Amino acid sequence: MNQVIFETWAKETPIVREAVLKMIHQCNSGHPGGSLSMIEILYSLLAKSGVMKHNPKQPDTNDRDRLVLSKGHGVPALYAILNKVGYDITNEELMTLRHLGSRLQGHPDRVRIPYMEASTGSLGQGASFAQGIALGYKMDKNPNHVYCIIGDGESQEGQIWEVALSAPHFKLDNLTLIVDYNKAQIDGYTKDVMGLDPLAKKWEAFGWNVTEVNGHSYAELNKAYRNRVKNIPNLIVANTVKGKGVSFMENEVGWHGKAPNDNELKTALEEVRKNFQIGLEA
Repeated sequence: MNQVIFETWAKETPIVREAVLKMIHQCNSGHPGGSLSMIEILYSLLAKSGVMKHNPKQPDTNDRDRLVLSKGHGVPALYAILNKVGYDITNEELMTLRHLGSRLQGHPDRVRIPYMEASTGSLGQGASFAQGIALGYKMDKNPNHVYCIIGDGESQEGQIWEVALSAPHFKLDNLTLIVDYNKAQIDGYTKDVMGLDPLAKKWEAFGWNVTEVNGHSYAELNKAYRNRVKNIPNLIVANTVKGKGVSFMENEVGWHGKAPNDNELKTALEEVRKNFQIGLEA
């Protein structure tokens, strides 16, 4: 992995941000803040030359890494990236987000899209599901890896801490959890709702191999994905910005679950279309 690849990704992801904004605008419903905050996390996993082993043309192959989006409300970002990297989600289908009968529901739906590894949205449950896959792989001596993205608000759920306790017990070094730590949730700023800090130290105390990074830096993310220790599960604290890339959405709690109106969409698209530096932060 090198800087040329990261610069290529940074030129590609404005298209993803544009799609996310348009998708949420057309149905007047969705979660732009937490979708925009994790685009670099998802893209560094799924993009061509990304860290995950997967095949858009054969999505159901058993010889693949698995990705569970536990913070399921951020799925517009995942739909847009799957479209961009070659899965069978068309540009036209993206604009059916949250429509009655559409495959693209407001949270991942494994029934409609089998290569969605889990139907998530009930916060905390995706992490347990990912751990179950990793444990099955371990028992079968399967070398594939399991990645799971969780939210910071989601990390207030007790089920997350059951995973924190049990994954080290089962020595699941084939499991990587990534916290999209954008520090805001539907009820307010995370520090005011239920503070998580010191987050990295808490996971370390449970026995995880923890790396803290800038979640909008491809270089830092890719280094963290490869920082693994035998028999110890991996936790990446990805410090991100809610609504990243749209100035009036950034760090604003109100944009957790609100669609942009026509004028807001116009301004947001103008901003994201010319920003080719996100992902290249130091």
